[in-house]
Amino acid sequence: MKVEDITATVNPLFLKKIFVYGVLIIAILVSAFMVVMQVFTYRHDFRELSSHLREKEDLNAEWGRLVIEQQTFGATAQIGSRAVTQLRMYSPPAAQTVVISLPSETEQKK
Repeated sequence: MKVEDITATVNPLFLKKIFVYGVLIIAILVSAFMVVMQVFTYRHDFRELSSHLREKEDLNAEWGRLVIEQQTFGATAQIGSRAVTQLRMYSPPAAQTVVISLPSETEQKK
């Protein structure tokens, strides 16, 4: 009878230990899996961020080129308007226009 009492008291304690160890092992495995998923997500997001930063730098460079081009075209119009207002320049009418042509090579040889 004593043998049965010992086995009866050992079995519930043994089962509790196995259950606790099983829960701990499952918790460790879930925790490890979550760490792996977090690292994967971080790397994926970092790669995406890097590509967006490269695209931002490319767009900023293109924006700079477009601003310079706009200033160049704006300067041409500004020069024309200043010539008219400050220097009182104008395009002459057709009656005041004189066309000068160079003599052709055959006329020069004569």
